[in-house]
Amino acid sequence: MASFTIRIGAILIAAGIVAYVLTGATSVTALIPSAIGAGLLLLGIVAVRRPDLRQHAMHVAMVLALLGLAGSFTGLLALPAMLSGGGGVRPSVALRAVMAVMLLVYLGVGLKSFADARLRRR
Repeated sequence: MASFTIRIGAILIAAGIVAYVLTGATSVTALIPSAIGAGLLLLGIVAVRRPDLRQHAMHVAMVLALLGLAGSFTGLLALPAMLSGGGGVRPSVALRAVMAVMLLVYLGVGLKSFADARLRRR
């Protein structure tokens, strides 16, 4: 789970930087995925390097992902309406939708990992 956290963090950092560049470096909010990604990346590194802190780091990473999902979920909800409207996709909505999907997958994998760990302890 820690290596998956690092990968998701790196992808979110890259997505935020690409979005920032594509907006002509005018929208600082395009870097929000990078901030969430940096947090996940750092927590993943802590989990890898400090096995005694792995459980805590992964729990904090899941909370961070949940907060990121809460902030980006509106993009996922707005995407179908925007696509059917014929007006094209705004980059901010697309970025929020991508971030929401990535964090949903991450949370799903994380919950499965937590359940498996609990079963292994029994």
